[in-house]
Amino acid sequence: MDVMTRWLTDREQRAWRAFLAASHLLMDQLDRELQRDAGMPHAYYEILVVLSESPNRTMRMSELADITLSSRSRLSHAVARLEERGWIRRAACPTDRRGQLAVLTDAGFEALRDAAPGHVEGVRAHLFDQLTPEQIDEVREIGETLAGHLASLDRTATHS
Repeated sequence: MDVMTRWLTDREQRAWRAFLAASHLLMDQLDRELQRDAGMPHAYYEILVVLSESPNRTMRMSELADITLSSRSRLSHAVARLEERGWIRRAACPTDRRGQLAVLTDAGFEALRDAAPGHVEGVRAHLFDQLTPEQIDEVREIGETLAGHLASLDRTATHS
């Protein structure tokens, strides 16, 4: 069966490349700033944020991996590094002997609290200060549309 490739139009190609460049450059800049100012990569910051917003600052490792879009092994490696810093501790899951919990420690919460103002300022300076209020709404709408579509594909693949 011959499948026709739906090549991108010039307009779509420009939009795609602008989206890619902006996404990569923004995340690289935010990562550099977090490394410089707080001594942590953005991936660690994200883990700390998710745990800080969880009940009792605790979450199953498998759920944390899913939320942070990380593989189980990558998350385990990151949590090991965060444990070395005293920012996270692992605990046995009381409802599943094979499961583990990640728990944000007081020191980890303090590290997050110290890092957050600089990170938020970076997000503001490099994203929101560059956009009009209308563009901010458009970015939100685009993000929600893409996230909803991609999340539904992920759920479909998981349950196939």
